[in-house]
Amino acid sequence: MSKCMNFTEGEFYQEHFDSRAYVKKFYSSPRGHPDENNFLTFFLKCLSRVFSAGENKGRMLIDVGSGPTIHSVLSACQHYDEIVLSDFSDGNRREIEKWLENQDGCLDWKPVLQHVCEMEGKSLSDLEAALKQRVKKVLKCDVRLENPFYPHTLEPADCVVTSLCLEAACKDIPSYCRALDGLTKLLRPGGLLVMIGVLGETFYKVNEQRFSCLRLNKHDIEEALQSSGLSLHEFNILPAEDREDNSVSDFEAVFHLTARKPSD
Repeated sequence: MSKCMNFTEGEFYQEHFDSRAYVKKFYSSPRGHPDENNFLTFFLKCLSRVFSAGENKGRMLIDVGSGPTIHSVLSACQHYDEIVLSDFSDGNRREIEKWLENQDGCLDWKPVLQHVCEMEGKSLSDLEAALKQRVKKVLKCDVRLENPFYPHTLEPADCVVTSLCLEAACKDIPSYCRALDGLTKLLRPGGLLVMIGVLGETFYKVNEQRFSCLRLNKHDIEEALQSSGLSLHEFNILPAEDREDNSVSDFEAVFHLTARKPSD
C-alpha cells in the first residue's frame, strides 16, 4: 500500500473539519446521507445486534474517535457503567459536550435516537438520559500514539468501539496496524472490540472539503487484527449501491466487525 503524500491527518481536521455540517449531512436521519444509501441504518442495526440484548456488558466502554457523534454507543450505553467518548478535534469534542449539557444550539440527535428506540423497544427519554448519565469523560485522543490518550492512562476497558476512525487517521498500513495495537492495549483480557468502517475508500467530503481515507480491503483488516492478537468473531459487509451517483465519498463497501482480546 503506497503512502499518500497529502493525507489529511489530525492536524488538518483540527483546522478544517466542520463538525456541525458533518452531523447535519450524514446523521440528520437514520438513513444517513442520500448518496450513501442505508450506510447509517446498517451500522445502527449491527450495533443494536451486538449490544441490545445485554450479553455484552461491563463497567467501562471507550469509544475511540467519536467525532462529533454519539450514535456508536446508543445501543451499548445502558449496559456499561462508565462510557468515555473521545476525538482528536477540539471542535468535535465541544459538540459532544454541548449535547451532553443540553446547551442552546446543540446538535439534534432525536431522529437517530428515535430509530434506535424503535428497533429496541425503548423510551427515547430514558435512552437519552442513560447516555448522558453514563458518559463520564470526553477526552482528546490520537490513535497515532502508542497510548491514544497520552498523557492519561485509562483503566482497561470491557469494550472498545471505534467507528470510521482508523482509516481516516492512518496514512498507511503500518500506521493502521500500530493504531489497532494501541486500541487492543486499551482492552482488558477477554475484552470486546467493535469496529465500523469502510472498504475501498480513498476520500470523503464535508461540504466541499475533501478528507483522505486509507484504502483498505477485508484481508488488510483481518491481518491487522491477527497481528494485534485479536480473535475475529464476525465480519459483516454491505456493498455500496449506485457508486457512480455518490458525490460525497468513494467507498466500495461498509463493514462491521467484532473481535476479542484473549483472556489471561
